[in-house]
Amino acid sequence: MTHTTELFEPARLGPVDLPNRLLMAPLTRNRAEADGTPTPLMATYYAQRASAGLIIAEASTPNAVGQTYPNITAVHGPRHVAGWRRVTDAVREAGGRMFLQLQHGGRVGHPATSGLTPVAPSPVPLPGTIFTPDGHRPAVVPREMTAADIRATVADFARAARNALDAGFEGVEVHSANGHLLHQFLARNTNRRTDGYGGPVERRLRFTTEVTGAVAAEIGAERVGLRVSPGNTVNGIAEGETEEIYPALAERLGGLGLAYLHLVSADPDAPVFGGIRAAWPGTLVANPVLEEMSSDAVHRASGRLLAAGADLIALGRPFLANPDLVRRLRLGAPLNQVRDRYLMYVGGADGYTDYPALDGQPSSSSIVAFDGPRVA
Repeated sequence: MTHTTELFEPARLGPVDLPNRLLMAPLTRNRAEADGTPTPLMATYYAQRASAGLIIAEASTPNAVGQTYPNITAVHGPRHVAGWRRVTDAVREAGGRMFLQLQHGGRVGHPATSGLTPVAPSPVPLPGTIFTPDGHRPAVVPREMTAADIRATVADFARAARNALDAGFEGVEVHSANGHLLHQFLARNTNRRTDGYGGPVERRLRFTTEVTGAVAAEIGAERVGLRVSPGNTVNGIAEGETEEIYPALAERLGGLGLAYLHLVSADPDAPVFGGIRAAWPGTLVANPVLEEMSSDAVHRASGRLLAAGADLIALGRPFLANPDLVRRLRLGAPLNQVRDRYLMYVGGADGYTDYPALDGQPSSSSIVAFDGPRVA
């Protein structure tokens, strides 16, 4: 087995000292209350995984219209802050550290879920159906954001970042990936605007840079990361000019002094990876694609990314199924497999807090019915 010892070296991320270079990537799990308030079960889940160098908690909406699916967390009200505080307290007591991902769904939303018509850069609906409390329903045409909507949303992200710090997080990750609102502004097929936020690449970058800049101004750039997914087509996205967009975005934001830039499904052999690394002056977090769920596969993929210039490695499903992932990787031990994709989103402890550690089995409880795949 190829053992990538750099994974276990300490690192510093902004103001936070990390005991290792393994980050838990944000994963939507649909365990919040209907209004977006985190639950006690979520505190258990994250505390189980506190040995990660840093936990980046799941997508949390900065305003009501940004909600994507049922039981997604939020961070725009007092109950949300109090609920997240219980989570961060539990993780801190277990020796961990947390950032919170801020995500606005844009056109990935539905009035049956949020009570509001989704907003987006242009009135281009999500293809197909979307999961709601009433089951799968046809996506609706989003309302095109006005200049006032854009200003208000930028301000909402900044307030949400402040709320996150009040809730005990060390920082936040701005989500500009996976087909959600900021990604919709970057992509040609979802951004058909003719004003200063649409058209050529330099104008399509503007919303992401304004949101990230406002969040950095509110809580300090050293406490802010940005997540991007170059070339990702999830949620009906067709970017166009991928190899131009992301190095340009990295260069534009490089002077802010952000904590990190986080690449989803990072491929060290892709030209865009090299372009981003060359343009980005700070810490680069890479989320690898694994050919299988094993310690050896994690080490191989991580080693390639570190050799190509990544500084930290973010893992999603390996942490989902292995609360003691860091220990397992140190030992080269077998990894738990994700038992059932359905259990990722059903609610309750099954497939959530009941994955076994090497030396024991957390308790389980009954399943609460909830179907429909999601992407964090």
